[in-house]
Amino acid sequence: MESGRIVVVDYDESWPRRFDSEAEQIRAALGDRVLLLEHAGSTAVPGLAAKPVIDIVLAVADSANEAGYGEALKHAGYRLLIREPEWFGHRMFKGPGEDVNLHVFTNGCAEVGRMLAFRDWLRRNGSDRALYEQTKRTLARREFKNTQEYADAKGAVVEEILTRAFRAADQQP
Repeated sequence: MESGRIVVVDYDESWPRRFDSEAEQIRAALGDRVLLLEHAGSTAVPGLAAKPVIDIVLAVADSANEAGYGEALKHAGYRLLIREPEWFGHRMFKGPGEDVNLHVFTNGCAEVGRMLAFRDWLRRNGSDRALYEQTKRTLARREFKNTQEYADAKGAVVEEILTRAFRAADQQP
């Protein structure tokens, strides 16, 4: 994203189908190299307003081994946009359309667990879902240098919500 405003839109019922379509393409390209494939981010939470971008989490045996999956993804229309070996070995590919972010991590990565715990908690907890949506809508009125700056601005609220989610999980029998 270039400098400017973040666009947050009301939940779109087509987002889960969009994920299913992308997941089918990814599985066809990678086969048994897919160890986990999940719809993550706000578009994976029914009723939650979001940037209209489908975030997908893919776990492979070793995200640092780009030769093991990168070429197949390239042939399927994905292009490597971000390489962050220092942050959980993260790679991010843009989908064939600009409305898909494919986040690649090594299987078992702690960040994947956090992302999915956050998604799952927002699916179950209406008050935190509303808090997160209000935070995103408020921030979307500001101008940011890039998408990461916007993500960083949400950080404190995300951590607050994750703390409640993990606390609730610890209290489960």
